[in-house]
Amino acid sequence: MTDPFPFPRIRAILIDLDGVLFRGNTALPAASDFIQFLREQGIAFRLITNNATLTPSQYVAKLHSIGILIEVEELFTSALATGLYMKQQGASGDSAYVIGEDGLRSALIESGVRLTDGDADWVVVGLDRQVTYDRLARAALAVEAGARFVGSNPDVSFPTEAGLVPGAGALQAVISATTGVDPVVVGKPQPLMFELAMEQLGSIRESTAMLGDRLDTDIQGAQAVGLASIMVLTGVSTRSDLEHSAVQPTLVVDDLPVLIGLWKKALEA
Repeated sequence: MTDPFPFPRIRAILIDLDGVLFRGNTALPAASDFIQFLREQGIAFRLITNNATLTPSQYVAKLHSIGILIEVEELFTSALATGLYMKQQGASGDSAYVIGEDGLRSALIESGVRLTDGDADWVVVGLDRQVTYDRLARAALAVEAGARFVGSNPDVSFPTEAGLVPGAGALQAVISATTGVDPVVVGKPQPLMFELAMEQLGSIRESTAMLGDRLDTDIQGAQAVGLASIMVLTGVSTRSDLEHSAVQPTLVVDDLPVLIGLWKKALEA
């Protein structure tokens, strides 16, 4: 850890989802209580996730089903950031071969990108739990033919109730290993995700924090853009990982109940 966590001056917080509020289809302890605590304290927040599989509306439905009440505008995904990045790159009207699920496909369509299974200007790869060897092969061939290669997020693993399974970064690595071409990756820890979320909140770095479970995305990204950070040990990164990492969070907590207790105590002091 670095300096003591500045609880009293935090007026906005970016919150990762997988491994922080839930794992798979199960809410983690005090997830709903934490959201309620933020609302009671008037602390603005965005749920900022690298998981590009779901649309914001699908995320809201999933969260509601496990007792976490969230509004659509409180979600910001790497799929939305990827669509924005490609639009900024002039991809509106271009064709894209996509390995990814509803969230990524929907965001690209909304950005004016035309999805195709044929020749493509772009290859876009996110987490896809129905991916096949044939689709990976087609993506690799398109990249070899000159298509621009984009990854929604770099996470090589994905937390589930059973443990860690391959994530978007693992699928991108297959194509990179085949073609020798690395993707432009949009999601955390790239600054774009953090900056856009803070823009939506109207918050500034000095009063904004990041809450996540991964050193390599949540905490590294927060450090890169100058945010205080909290790592919760209910997801991917562990205390052992901290011992060997140059990236260090401002605060480490076992779980959300501990975090709520520390935050309340700091505000009462």
